[in-house]
Amino acid sequence: MTKKKEIILINISGPDKPGVTSTLTGILAHHKVNILDIGQAVIHDDLGLGILMEVPETAESSPILKDLLFKAYEMGLKIKFTPIQEDKYNEWVENQGKERFIITLISRKLTAEQLSQVTKIISDQQLNIDVISRLSGRIPLNNGKNDTKSVAEFSVRGTPLDLESMKTRFIEVAGKAGADIAFQEDNIYRRSRRLVCFDMDSTLIQAEVIDELARQAGVYDEVSAITESAMRGEIDFQESFKRRVALLKGLDESVMQNIAKSLPLTEGAERLFATLKKYGYRTAIISGGFTYFGNYLKNNLGIDYVFANELEIKDGKLTGKHVGEIIDGPRKAELLKLIAFKEDIHLKQVIAVGDGSNDLPMLRLAGLGIAFHAKPKVKASARHSISTIGLDAILYLLGFRDREINM
Repeated sequence: MTKKKEIILINISGPDKPGVTSTLTGILAHHKVNILDIGQAVIHDDLGLGILMEVPETAESSPILKDLLFKAYEMGLKIKFTPIQEDKYNEWVENQGKERFIITLISRKLTAEQLSQVTKIISDQQLNIDVISRLSGRIPLNNGKNDTKSVAEFSVRGTPLDLESMKTRFIEVAGKAGADIAFQEDNIYRRSRRLVCFDMDSTLIQAEVIDELARQAGVYDEVSAITESAMRGEIDFQESFKRRVALLKGLDESVMQNIAKSLPLTEGAERLFATLKKYGYRTAIISGGFTYFGNYLKNNLGIDYVFANELEIKDGKLTGKHVGEIIDGPRKAELLKLIAFKEDIHLKQVIAVGDGSNDLPMLRLAGLGIAFHAKPKVKASARHSISTIGLDAILYLLGFRDREINM
């Protein structure tokens, strides 16, 4: 008669110290057990270690458990043994083919309310949480700053009961709880993004350059009126662009130089680009703004590509005209495709980031489209949004931890 397989789950907890895992697995090695699963986490110097073991057919479990119990007592650890039925183990093995997703919770300060709401949604969709990891660094108490970042990543397994309903609830909770919540399928593309494309105005920089130019030219009110007319749908982007540029006629090129030098970078931009460059990502500006300012940012941040509108300059002054094709929403999507093709990168490996409705075509085309500090209409249309912290939040959506990020 074949001996029934003996499977035991071992749970160890207590103060973390060097050599705990080595010592306990050394005992298991001595008894020649098979390890079916293992997981370990340390929270505030407190260890949680789980080992699922199969006792060899030629051995008995009692001596193994006795040795573990004695050693755990010596080391000041708590240890618990749970027998696992063979049919339950087989059921667990069969479930390994289920879909997997990554949920990222981003906030200035992580609260129990945020965690409660997110985990409730996960539970209601009958998804299982496999791992929860903290991606952000340790936060000092009472540091008096408002630039902290708290990021938790959930690895979940299963098939959502209602995917769209779940996403809608995440958006609602994010808005009420002062957080960002991203939901991504955990597949090979999520782990191999290679190209990041950015809008420029109000995304990479905290300004609309045409407004700054208009102020210097003394035509801000006129330019603003045309912008508002376009936003109401009375004129299209190309027509509004031509009218606004025409009002800049006669502006001295030196004004552009001064504006470029004082462009306010968005929070987290330098940290983001330094990290992307370090790890070999390609980056691009695809903007309805102007190449003059895009190239300035390219030189400062080490950006690989710049596609924007070019202002015509003659004798050191703006002519009120542009050179070449106007970059609007559809053109942005075409340029994203072009760069991806040139770099031999699948569109699912591309990230696109923007704040305006003319960014939506490229946000929808990219594997990861992010509405950044965008208006409600754009946020609702994009698959992902960031509204709580700076541009470096993108790194957390890629799975980076603070210790891996250029500070």
